[in-house]
Amino acid sequence: MTAQLTLGSLALLGAAGVAAGIVGGLLAGLLGVGGGIVIVPALYLAFTATGLGGTSAMQVAVATSLATIVFTALSSSRAHHRRGAVDMALLRRWTPWLAMGVVLGSLLGAVLDGRAMIAVFAAVALAVSATMLFGRGMPTTAPRHASPFAWAVTGLFAGGVSALMGIGGGTVCVPVLSHLGYDIRRAVGTSSALGLVIGLPGTLVYILAGLGQEGLPPFSLGYVNLPALALIVPFTTGFAVWGARIAHAIPMRALRICFGLFLAATAIRMIIDLLSAGSPA
Repeated sequence: MTAQLTLGSLALLGAAGVAAGIVGGLLAGLLGVGGGIVIVPALYLAFTATGLGGTSAMQVAVATSLATIVFTALSSSRAHHRRGAVDMALLRRWTPWLAMGVVLGSLLGAVLDGRAMIAVFAAVALAVSATMLFGRGMPTTAPRHASPFAWAVTGLFAGGVSALMGIGGGTVCVPVLSHLGYDIRRAVGTSSALGLVIGLPGTLVYILAGLGQEGLPPFSLGYVNLPALALIVPFTTGFAVWGARIAHAIPMRALRICFGLFLAATAIRMIIDLLSAGSPA
C-alpha cells in the first residue's frame, strides 16, 4: 500500500527538491561530493513531514539521492575533465574497490538503523574536516606513494560509507587524495567522476531491495522515488557546472578550507540530530 499525494505534499516535496538540487549541484561541482549530503536530509524531512515515506523514509531518501548522483557526476566530471582535473589512471585503480564497497554498503543500508550510520559518518567527517583545515598536505608535484592494499581499503571504505549515506565519494576521496599530495582541484575533479561508480551500482541495489516494500511514496521504483529524481536532476546537473567553474577560479588553500568547513558543519548537524529526540535523520 502506497501513501497518497496531496496538493500540499506535492508543493513541499517540490520546494525541497528544487532547493536541494540547486545547493547539491553547486557542492557537487565545487567539492566533488555528489550533492547527496544536502539532498538526503532534504528528502528525508520532506517525506516524513508529508507522511509519504513511512518507515522507509531514510532508505527512499538515500536511494533517490544515489540515483541523482549518477546524473550529477556525469555533468560535474565533464566540466572538470575539460580542465584536465580528472585522473584516469586513478579512476582505473580505485573503481573496482569502490564499486565493491558500494554494493556492500547498499545491502547494509537496507537493514541498518539510521542512527548508527550517522554516528559513524559524523565522527569520520569531523576527523577529515580537521585534516583539511589544519593539515598542510603534500607538495602537488610529488604525490605520496600508496600500496595497492591502501587503495583497496580506502576504496572499500569510501564506497561503503557513500552507499550507506547516499552521498558521492568526495567526502572520503578528496581528503585522502589531498593527504597523498594530489592537487586539490585534481582530487575534486577525480572524485566527481567517481560519483558515477558510486551512484549506479548503489541505485540498482536499492531498487532491487525495495521492490515489494509496503508504504513507499507513490511512483517509486524500489526505494527510488521517480518524481523526486526527475525534479532534482535538472538542477543538480545544471548547477554542478557552475560549481566546477568556481572550484577552478579560487585559490587551492581556499578550496581546502571550504571543504573542511563544509564537512564540519555537516558533522555538527548530524550530531545535533542524534542528540535530539527526533528520528534517525
